[in-house]
This record gives sequence, structure tokens and C-alpha cells, in this order.
Amino acid sequence: MALTIGIVGLPNVGKSTMFNALTKNNVLAANYPFATIEPNIGVVPLPDPRLAGLAQIYDSKQILPATVSFVDIAGIVRGASEGEGLGNKFLASIREADAICQVVRAFHDDDVVHVDGKISPASDIETIHTELILADLQTLEKALPRIDKEVKGKKTDKAVLVAAQGAQQLLDAGTTLYAGAEAAGVDLTQIKELGLLTGKPFLYVFNVDEDQLTDEEFQSSMHALVTPADAIFLNAKLEMDVAELDDADALELLQSVGVEESGLNQLAHKGFRTLGLQTYLTAGPKETRAWTIHTGWTAPQAAGVIHTDFQKGFIKAEVISYDDLIKLRSVQEARAHGRARMEGKDYVMQDGDVVEFRFNV
Repeated sequence: MALTIGIVGLPNVGKSTMFNALTKNNVLAANYPFATIEPNIGVVPLPDPRLAGLAQIYDSKQILPATVSFVDIAGIVRGASEGEGLGNKFLASIREADAICQVVRAFHDDDVVHVDGKISPASDIETIHTELILADLQTLEKALPRIDKEVKGKKTDKAVLVAAQGAQQLLDAGTTLYAGAEAAGVDLTQIKELGLLTGKPFLYVFNVDEDQLTDEEFQSSMHALVTPADAIFLNAKLEMDVAELDDADALELLQSVGVEESGLNQLAHKGFRTLGLQTYLTAGPKETRAWTIHTGWTAPQAAGVIHTDFQKGFIKAEVISYDDLIKLRSVQEARAHGRARMEGKDYVMQDGDVVEFRFNV
């Protein structure tokens, strides 16, 4: 299971620079609209220091972290839903994404033109929201006659039509589905197949000047624009520099501007949290690995991520917490101290569980 985040934003807000830092690629980052013509896709490891500790205990040959995929599309301009700029062509590239990350420009640089001629995070957010809402309305307008016909023909449950109509009402009022569906009682699971963009969880990355990285008053005002969604504050150029350094030098550079963790690491972790994901760990001489599951999944469901046979033939799972294993330094010691547990089919997995599955097929 891989988490995919679609990156959106106006032109010249730093999307491609941020994508370069994430993926350590050489994607064109230029000072003009539509520098990104084809969608760029990058797979990024989720930072997880626990893996190195486990690999040391097991003398693992390789470490395989969980991953996050990022899709960077062309800058969206006002009127995109009507075909302006590159229109809806690239919005299709993020319909399958699990979440949407909007990059918002807050930095000042006279050499990098703003498409609207001024720096206004609130206006930028509103523009992107409007275009995504209009794109969703177009999708619903095309889908509703078909859904209505299928409901009348008893091929589709009426709940699907109710959800689609409720979504349309929210969007007509200028509200994104992510922000308003739950309160309005609109069941988005009924219309998941439509791939509505504003129904996806949102994250916001504010690309800021370096002095704004520690400006709590400024950050509080930006948080207020996007609540209840998560907000991350980073300087894309600084992130590019950090990406080129080893861990120790990267931390030193970050600390020199008053922060302890890169914005990109925060983005990956908050993406997981926004989507209700967590990881469990397996380890052995061959590899130490993190596996992505939904919070609340049981042991058999988690086993199925490795292989469907593990879920079908699940018997038991031997579970040790990461902290206990690191402290005791071996499975044998964990067993001797009563810290290794045999769990059954009803066990709900916890983040950081170190697991060995027993199964029979």
C-alpha cells in the first residue's frame, strides 16, 4: 500500500523546486508558467529512524522504508476548469491520488514573478479551491444523469444519488467536500468512483522566506486560513540544499535557521497522519522493512499487505514493541522478559509493532 499525494498550486510558487528536493531529481524549475508540461512522479522513502536500529540488531542486508509517491502537475491558473492555461488535462493526473497538497507562495522574490502580480496566500488558496470545485461540478454534472437513470433502473442504490446531489449542493455553495461533507451528512464513500478532487484530504505547504520559518505569529495566521487541514512551513530553496547533505550536516543547516526537522519530512509524516495510516515493522537477516497499513487494522489485515496468503492462512502473530526490542536487543531476550506476545485474529495493530506472522496455506 503506497500513499500518493498530488501537488497543486499556482505557477511560480515553488512546486517543482520542492518536488526536486523531495525526489532529488532534476525536474525543470523555471520562472514562467507551465514549466511543468508533463506530470512528474517521484517515490520518496518515509523517514523512519527505527529501521536503522532494527537492522543493527538483525544484521539486515538492506533497509526498506515505507514510501510516499508525489505527483507534480502543471501550475493551475484562474479559469483552468474552463480550459485556461493547460486546463483540466493535468487535473486528471491527480484524480487517483490519496491526498492533495497545495503549495502556497508566501516568499518574496522580485526575480520570480507571481502570476497575479502580488503575494497573497489567501487569494492563492481561494483560486485553487475555486478551480478544483468547478472541476468537480463538471464531473458531477456529467455523472448525475447516468446515476439517476441507474437508480431508476434499480442498478444503483439510491444512496449514491443522494450523495452526488448533496455533494453538488455543497460545491455550488463554494465549499470543498473535504471541508464540508461530514457536517452536511454527505457520504463520500458512495461516490468514491467519481474521483472528486475536493473530497480528498488536503495538506497545505507554505513556501516561505527563511525568517518566516520561526515566525509563530505569521504561521498562526496561515494556519487559520486552512483549518482544520494540516499546514507545513518550508523554504523550498533551503530544502534543496538540505537534500544534498548527509544527515549531520543537514541537521546543522536546519538548526542554523531555527528548525529541527526538514519541511519535507514533516510533509511525509503529516500525509500519513492525515490519511489515518501507520507502519508496522518486520526484520531479519535479509531485510528490515516498514509496511503501511490503515490505523485500526487487525493482524490478519496487516499480514495481507505482505501477501494475501498470509491473511488467508493467518494463525498467530508474534508481536514485540519496537521500544522493548531495542532495549532488550534480541527476540530471545524479549521472550525471556515476557515482552513478546502471541496475538490472534482480533488484535489491532499498533504503530511500530515488530511482527512475525505464523500462517498455514
